[in-house]
Amino acid sequence: MEAYCMKCKTKREIKDPVAGFNAKSSAITTGICPVCGTKLFRMGKTEAHANLTPPPKPEKVEVREGKLVIVESPAKAKTVGRFLGKGYTVRASVGHVRDLLKSQLSVDVDNNFEPKYRVPNEKKPVVKEIKQLAKKAEEIYLATDPDREGESISWHLMEAAEIDPARTKRVVFHEITAPAVAEAFSHPRNIDMNLVNAQQARRVLDRLVGYSISPILWEKVRGRLSAGRVQSVALKLIVDREREIEDFKPVEYWSIHAEFKPENLKSNFIAKLVKMDDKDVELPNEETVKPLLYDMETASYSITKVKRGERRRKPLAPFTTSTLQQEASRKLGFTARRTMALAQGLYEGQDVGEGGSTGLITYMRTDSTNVSAMAQAEAREYVTGKYGGDFLPSEPPTYKTKSANAQEAHEAIRPTSAMRDPEKVKEFLEPAMFKLYRLIWQRFIASQMEAAVFDTLQVEVTGKTNEHEYLLRASGSAVKFPGFLVVYEEAKNEDAKPEEEEDVKIPAGVAEGQKQELVRLIPEQHFTQPPPRFSEASLVQALEENGIGRPSTYAPTISTIQQRGYVMREEKRLIPTDIGFQVNDLMAQYFPEVVDLNFTAHMEEDLDKIAEGEMTWEAAIREFYEPFSADVQKAQAEMPVVKSGPEPIGRICPDDGGELVIRYGRFGKFISCANFPTCRYTEPWLEKIGIACPKDGGDLVEKKTRKGRTFYGCANYPNCDFTSWKKPIAKPCPKCNGLLVIANKREAQCTNCSETFPLDEVVAENV
Repeated sequence: MEAYCMKCKTKREIKDPVAGFNAKSSAITTGICPVCGTKLFRMGKTEAHANLTPPPKPEKVEVREGKLVIVESPAKAKTVGRFLGKGYTVRASVGHVRDLLKSQLSVDVDNNFEPKYRVPNEKKPVVKEIKQLAKKAEEIYLATDPDREGESISWHLMEAAEIDPARTKRVVFHEITAPAVAEAFSHPRNIDMNLVNAQQARRVLDRLVGYSISPILWEKVRGRLSAGRVQSVALKLIVDREREIEDFKPVEYWSIHAEFKPENLKSNFIAKLVKMDDKDVELPNEETVKPLLYDMETASYSITKVKRGERRRKPLAPFTTSTLQQEASRKLGFTARRTMALAQGLYEGQDVGEGGSTGLITYMRTDSTNVSAMAQAEAREYVTGKYGGDFLPSEPPTYKTKSANAQEAHEAIRPTSAMRDPEKVKEFLEPAMFKLYRLIWQRFIASQMEAAVFDTLQVEVTGKTNEHEYLLRASGSAVKFPGFLVVYEEAKNEDAKPEEEEDVKIPAGVAEGQKQELVRLIPEQHFTQPPPRFSEASLVQALEENGIGRPSTYAPTISTIQQRGYVMREEKRLIPTDIGFQVNDLMAQYFPEVVDLNFTAHMEEDLDKIAEGEMTWEAAIREFYEPFSADVQKAQAEMPVVKSGPEPIGRICPDDGGELVIRYGRFGKFISCANFPTCRYTEPWLEKIGIACPKDGGDLVEKKTRKGRTFYGCANYPNCDFTSWKKPIAKPCPKCNGLLVIANKREAQCTNCSETFPLDEVVAENV
C-alpha cells in the first residue's frame, strides 16, 4: 500500500502499516517512509479495517455568535441599528412576510377556521436571508411595532423563517430613541399569543366578509367592487348622511340684534333679543318681526344687569391617532393617509443633526392619551425655562382616554424630546413633515401647561314700551392669563354648531342703570341648515365614537372607499357616488349585520376580549360566521342582477370602428372599445372642467398622478403640454384676459400676467 511522502516528494510503500480511525471517525492507515522515516498517512478503508469498530462520530457543534434584531422597515432598521451599535445585526422584514393566499378564501371553515398562510414570492428572498441569519445568531430579537399587528408580524416571522423560539425574544418600544431602545432590550419577553390571535381573528373576519360578498357584487352589480367589515360601515355613514341632507327641509327663522351707545361712553356694542315679556322669543317669519321692530324703535333702554366672572379653558389632551388625523385635516389640509405616512417617517427616524437618524415622535397608531412621567417632567422643565412657573399647573395633568376600548398600554403621540423645539429641526425636515412635527410638539407642550383664564362679562339691556318689555343680552370675554394658548390653539371644528352666546366686544364702563341709546336694529333672516357632509376628519371622529375599526384602519378604510369609486372627495367633503348608493343599499338589505354600527362595535369588543385572553379567536369567528353564511346563501339566490352594460360615449374606435364605451378598472374609469377582447384599444377617461386651455383652446381636464395627486392639463396632450397644479376658474383675468387659477384660500392668480385678485371677487359660483 502506497502513500505520498512529503519529504521525498513521491509515493512510497508504507512501512509497518496500522489501520485506525481519525477524530472524525473516518478510516485511515498510518505508517513510515522506508527511505527517510517520515510518518505516512492514507485515507480510506482497507481489509485491515474489517474487524475494527469505528468510534462514534462527534456531535457537530454549531457555533453561534452575535445578536439578530428584526424590525419592519429599512428606515426603522437604520435608526435602531445606530442605537444598538456593534454586536447587533438589524434587518427589516419590509412589512408582513406571510399572509392568506389571494387566489382563494384561505380559511378552512369546516376545520375550525384554520387559516392557510403562505409567503408571497416577493418576500421569499427576505425570509430566506432572515432564516440564514437566525441560524447563526446567538440571540434573536423581534422588534416589530408595539401593537397587535406588530405582534402578529413577529409571530409570522418566527413561523415563516423557522426561528428557534428558545433563542428568540420580543422587545417593544413606543419611541425610537437611545433610552427607549436600551430599556426595551433590558426587558425582553415572549410573543404574546393573545395579541397574535386577536389580529389573526381580525384578518380571518375581514377575509370571510370580503371574499364572500365581493364575488356576489361582481356578479350582480359590476366588476372591481368590494365589501369589507369596516369599509361597508364607513360607506353607510356617508350614504345615510347624504340622504339626511337630501331629505332636509330648511325652516325659516329670524333674529333681532340691536346696536346700543351707552350713556357717557364713546364705543357702541351689539346685543341680541332673547326674551319678550319674560318668555323666550320665537321669530318664525318676517310678518312676526316687522311689528316688533316698530315697537322696539319706541322703547327706552337701560342696563338692568351686569355680570362679571371668570372662565377657565383647559388644554386638550395630547394626540391619539384619530385626533391627529382630524387636526391635521383641519389645520394643515392633509388627508388621513398623508398624515399617517408623514407620522411614520417621524416615528421611524430622521437625521436632524444629532449624529444620525433618531425617532422624533412616539408610535403613531394609538388610542391612548397616557404620557410617561419622564416625558411630563421634561415638558415641565421646558415650559418653566421658556415661559416661567406661572404657566405650569401644580401637578402634571392626566387625561382620560375617550376610546372605550383603548388598546394596550400605549402612550399618546408626542415628541420624543420636549427640548427638540420645531425651529431647531426645521432645516432638516421637508416642509410637510415639519408642519406635522410642529403640530404634534405644540399640542403636547400645551397639554402639560396651565389653563387659560378669561374675564367674562354679560350685560342685559331691558327696553320697555307700552305693549312689551324686551330683554337683550350681550356676552364678551377677554384673556386674563393666556396659559397654554401662548403655544397652541386647536382648530375650530367646521361641523360644530355655532355657540348660542356670541362673543361681543363690550366697552369698559358699562354699569347697571346706565341708559342706552338705540343706534339701530338689525333684523336677520336665517334658515336651519342640513347636517354637513363628512370630511375625512369628521368621518374618523364618527368611526372612533362608534367603536368602528382601530387607529391602524381609519386611513386605509377612507382610501379604499374612494379607490373603489363609492365616494368622491370634493373640497374636503366625502360625497357618495351612484354606485356607492347602490352597493350600500344592497348591503343593508342582504347583509344588515355587516353594516350595523352596533354589531361592528360588538365585534371590536370581542377582538379586545381575545387580546385579553378572555375568549378564543375561533369562538368569536364561529359566532359571526354561522348567521353570516346563511346571509351569503340568501343573497346569492335572491339579490337581483342590476348590472348595466358599458356606457357608450358616442365616438368610434379608431382601430376597428367599434363603439367606444366607459369601463371600470382597478384605477377607476377608462375608455375602451366595445369589441374587447378582440380589439384592445383604450384611452384614459378625462374629467372636463368646462374651461378652455389658454395655449390651444382645447378642453382642460382633471388628471391624477400615479400617487393620486390632482392636477389640470389640456385634453390635447401630448400635442399641447399645458399643465397646472392649481385649479383653473372660468372667469378670465380682469387685467389681461388670461387664465385664472386658485392660488390659495383667499386669492386667484393669473397664469399669464401673474397678477393676483381676491378670490371672492372673481369667483363666487365656481368654488
